[in-house]
Order: sequence, then structure tokens, then C-alpha cells
Amino acid sequence: MRPDRRAFLLLAAGVPAVAAGCSRGPEPRVRLRLATGEAGGAYEVLGQRFAGELRRRGLAAQVLRTAASVENLAMLAEGRAELGFALADSADRAVRAGHPKVAALARMYMNYVHLVVPAGSPVGAVSDLAGRRVSIGAALSGTAVTAERVLAAARLTAPARTVTLGLDASTKALRDGDVAAFFWSGGVPTPALDAFARTTPVRLLALDALVAPLRRAYGPVYEDAAVPAGEYGRGVPVATVGTPSYLVCRASLSGDVAFAVTRILFASRDRLEAPDAPGGRLDRRYAIGTGAVPLHPGAVRYYRSTYG
Repeated sequence: MRPDRRAFLLLAAGVPAVAAGCSRGPEPRVRLRLATGEAGGAYEVLGQRFAGELRRRGLAAQVLRTAASVENLAMLAEGRAELGFALADSADRAVRAGHPKVAALARMYMNYVHLVVPAGSPVGAVSDLAGRRVSIGAALSGTAVTAERVLAAARLTAPARTVTLGLDASTKALRDGDVAAFFWSGGVPTPALDAFARTTPVRLLALDALVAPLRRAYGPVYEDAAVPAGEYGRGVPVATVGTPSYLVCRASLSGDVAFAVTRILFASRDRLEAPDAPGGRLDRRYAIGTGAVPLHPGAVRYYRSTYG
């Protein structure tokens, strides 16, 4: 093994490069830009924690706050980031559209589609959004992709009047009466949404009837899911649409770097405190199911080293 490669792998394992027998001293740290999401969202919170774990093991990780999935995938394709988080449906769409510059390192955890209305709203079902003003999430976010598909699958009698607002702006607009509802896709609970629900009573609308038509149209990137009872101040579970989140990377990322990042991900999973949802606690068998998005060869090497 070349000294520089050996030193890098030791760094990734948390061992100083000088221990590799390199007389020229520690190797330059690998620079990794991690595209995450909005402030207070699961991607941003998880990204900050994961970047800290990468830095602890000698990798120079920088967190980039973004609109999330769609922007993250574009940043990877354009070389403006090395790592990022993306919803499965956004990543699947990018790959099927012929953007081969993105690969997956792991399927991380389940995201839940939240369709949020004020607790006293007359809106009782997604069908009631016909003609109403609805925030579908930030522009270039995975939430917006999912929300547009959910509204199309609902076959409203009149189109909703959609606006693209991030989570903070959506909560403010709902509180002020500027929108009738907003979409959010994230883990449960999403910290920023949980904080909002503590001061502004809200309800989540059930979306489980739309899982089958979404799967027929787009495949298994959509799943049945339920927001547990007790979340966001509600006493009953709410059935909804689930879609996984992936940790993705540039397809051109070094195999050694991809191997090390994947290894660090699983070595630090107890400290990451991933969202408490199905798949939230990282599991290697769950992680390899990334559908149309190919696993990076470095990640494949990691999983094979684990399973033999």
C-alpha cells in the first residue's frame, strides 16, 4: 500500500498519519463539503453532527446550509460539494434523468411527509386544498418535489395556489394566515416544527391514501408511514407518505475517501442521534437499499468488508 493511501486510511480511522511511518509528517487533510438543508431541519442538524465526527477523524469537513435535496444534488453534479443529503425521490429523479455524477453512500432514515394546517382549520383532507394557498417547501428542496407529486396524485378539483417557502417562512405564513397549509418532509420530530407546534396548535393531514398512486407513478421510493401519536401535540398517529433519505456523494469521489466516510458514518452512529424514525438508527442492511441511485464503489467495499 502506498504511504499516502495508508496514511489517509489511518487518519480516517482516527490514527495520526505520523503513525503510518511517514517521515514527512501528517498528510494534508481531505476537504469535504457537506451539503445539508435548512436551519432547524433534520439534514442541517444531522449534517453538523456528522461533520464533527469527520473532523474528529482528521477529515476537513465543512457544512453547507442549503435548500436541501435538489440543490444538494446540483451542487454535487457541479463540483460545489463532495457529500450531501437527498430524499430518495429527488435522487431517483436525478439519476433517471441522466445525471450520472451522483452516487450513494447509504440509505439513512425514513422521512415523513408533513402536511400541516392550523388546529382549528376547516381543511380536513388534502382534497380541501383545492384553490387554497399552500406552501410546498423551499425552491430547490426535496420537499417541493414530493409536495408537487402529492398534490398531483390527489387530483384536486381545482389547483392549489402553491408558493415556495422554507420551513421558517412556512410556519410564519401559517401563523399569519397567509397560507392554508404547508408541506414539510423530515424526520419525526423535526426540531423546528416541534418548537412551532408548542406555541401554535397544528394538525397533520393524513396522506396514506396517496401512497399507492405515488408508487404506481414513481416506484418504491414512496412507502406507508405514520407519524407516531404524541408528536407535535397530537394524541393519535397520522398515516402519511414516507420516503427515505440518502447520504450521497460525487460519483468521482475517491474510492478511499468514500470508504472512509462510510466507515466513519457507522462508527459514529451512536453519537449522531439520527432522527427517531424507522431506519433512524443506522443499519447496514437498510443502508444498501438505494434503488436506482448506485452505491459508490468505495461504499460497496465498506459493506463487503463488513459482511465478508
